[in-house]
Amino acid sequence: MSLAYRANADFAKLNHPMRVPLSAEIHSRPFLQLQAPESLTHFALYLQQDQPSRQNHRASQHQILEQLCLHYGVATPHPQARYFFHDFGRFRLKWECHTEFATYTFVEPGEPGLDCRASFERMPLQHVPQEWLAGLDGKIIVAAHVLLCKGDDDDGFADGIRDLFQGKSLVGSSAGGNAEVWTDFLIQPDGFSRFVVRDQRLREFQSGRLVGRLLEIETYRMMALLGLPQAEATQPELNTIENELATLTATLVNDEGKEDQDLLDRITSLAARVEKISVNNSYRFAASQAYFNLVQARIQELREVRMEGTPTLAEFMGRRLAPAMNTCTSVAQRQEALAKRIARSNDLLRTRVGIEQEQQNRKILQSLDARAAQQLRLQQAVEGLSVAAISYYTLGLVGYVSKALKAGSLPVNPELVTGIAVPLVIGAVWLGLRRLHHQLSGSAKH
Repeated sequence: MSLAYRANADFAKLNHPMRVPLSAEIHSRPFLQLQAPESLTHFALYLQQDQPSRQNHRASQHQILEQLCLHYGVATPHPQARYFFHDFGRFRLKWECHTEFATYTFVEPGEPGLDCRASFERMPLQHVPQEWLAGLDGKIIVAAHVLLCKGDDDDGFADGIRDLFQGKSLVGSSAGGNAEVWTDFLIQPDGFSRFVVRDQRLREFQSGRLVGRLLEIETYRMMALLGLPQAEATQPELNTIENELATLTATLVNDEGKEDQDLLDRITSLAARVEKISVNNSYRFAASQAYFNLVQARIQELREVRMEGTPTLAEFMGRRLAPAMNTCTSVAQRQEALAKRIARSNDLLRTRVGIEQEQQNRKILQSLDARAAQQLRLQQAVEGLSVAAISYYTLGLVGYVSKALKAGSLPVNPELVTGIAVPLVIGAVWLGLRRLHHQLSGSAKH
């Protein structure tokens, strides 16, 4: 074994276990290599909500890709792969698997001299098996056709290209002065949105990057808009909760503490409802904001130059997409603000309940003190009766002893002995009980 090989092997042992995967991550999704004329069909399949996990989503997408590869006798990618590219002959395929969706981009070379105003009828989708398309696992969130063609300066091009789009709001711009981009972001009667890229002076690989950014803008735009229906559906629920909270707050101000437990239960219920809404919406709103940021970044990368009379992609997104994202943001902020208001009301009510409980505890302690004083006086009275009773029985015993001595012919007067023993017995009994009381009190303190 050579020294160089041994040195490289020893050096490899020092690598962080994630060094190679992380280094390969930035190279995992290269742009397509396109050369006008080209036609593309792009799908984005959204993760079905009834699937148990995203891991199952990736596995199912791999199975779909494997079926297409087996149909054409092509080796399938590794099960953990998130990117795949292959030339199937009639078309080229680029596949990417993301967290929430998977994309399939089919590319077919166009005919030389293809006019940019040509029809969208001949697209690479015609070469894809229909039974495979019918078995796609997922919901199509994006379906787009792209025409990439060569074009020289033509003053009438903008007027002629409008025939390819059904919408009246045509959007277009010059991408860095080297290409023109045209679309209306509408779904056409064939179920696909359309893009036209007119290559004027694009260098090598620039066509692939430009088309890739356009498809990413369309995909991320649709993924960002998934949060809008959820935001609109949440607003009536928030309105209801806000009205209930206003009523509870007014009751909290006017109430004298007679229904605190009921108010506390109702506020706790409102807090649980808001928390449930936040849990259901937090991921979707955060994802929508992330996708919106990606859309803005991709538009900036286009380096758009305005074409007179036509709005740019940035202007279109600012006028149409930004308000939708602002709605999602406002609903998310409203959820957070409402949760804080409910928390403050809950804390205020709990504070009042705590003060009332302290007052009740103080009254209970005062009642216990009064009862202890009564018990003490009763105990003292009982102690007095005990002294009298014990002394009485003790003096009886003294009397019996005196009489026994007299009967034994001793010069003893029972009445006199009993009378003299009265103060002595009472004093002795009283001192004995007091000593016993002190002993019991001392043991209780310890």
